[in-house]
Amino acid sequence: MSGNSLSLDARTVRRARFVLAAAALAAFGLAYLLSSGFRSEVDRAAGILARGDIAGLRDYILSFGAWAPIVSVGLMVLQAIAAPLPAFLITFANGLAFGVFWGGLLSLFGATLAALISFFLARAFGRVPVEALVGKAGLESADRWFERWGAWAVFVARLVPIVSFDVISFAAGLTRMRSAGFLVATVVGAAPATFVYSYLGEQAPQYVNVLLVAFGVVIAAGIVAALVRRRSGAKKDRTS
Repeated sequence: MSGNSLSLDARTVRRARFVLAAAALAAFGLAYLLSSGFRSEVDRAAGILARGDIAGLRDYILSFGAWAPIVSVGLMVLQAIAAPLPAFLITFANGLAFGVFWGGLLSLFGATLAALISFFLARAFGRVPVEALVGKAGLESADRWFERWGAWAVFVARLVPIVSFDVISFAAGLTRMRSAGFLVATVVGAAPATFVYSYLGEQAPQYVNVLLVAFGVVIAAGIVAALVRRRSGAKKDRTS
């Protein structure tokens, strides 16, 4: 096969990814705008996540009966796209609702699917839309994370509980990392923390407050660090 053919195939794949991603987001947006019931459910779920209400989140998930696992996975995807809502809230709730083992497996599947969606959205749309979604400071922090850890960045990020993995997933999609490597690093890195969170969700859900505080501190520290670096850069530009 010639080089031109390979280049054409690569462009076709990129265009197909873009069309599929745009269609999926458009479908979600239209459903949110046109269906009051869908919009109400999304707003309700986002509100519970934003409050960090683990018991309320468990009750919300279980209220869907046989559809509860699918709703849980949908919430994982929602929080990934609506970063920086912390995913461990859903993992706690799944542990509380389904127990350590089944809740852990469900959370691992949901987190992996959400990570893959974030990865392919970034790969389909490119840096500018991703930066608009997750913020310039967050994406720059992820860039430095990749510079520090290289090919291990995804795996290490999953092992550190207070690192926003959604931002890392988006950033990974902007690199040349293969999707298979991203998938393996995500599953292997996420499994330990996922089952620990599921255990805490079932046995000691009050610990979620500690993680929420830590998560808030990390977000605040990242914002402050970005502002300091930006101010330092502006001073250097003025003096140069």
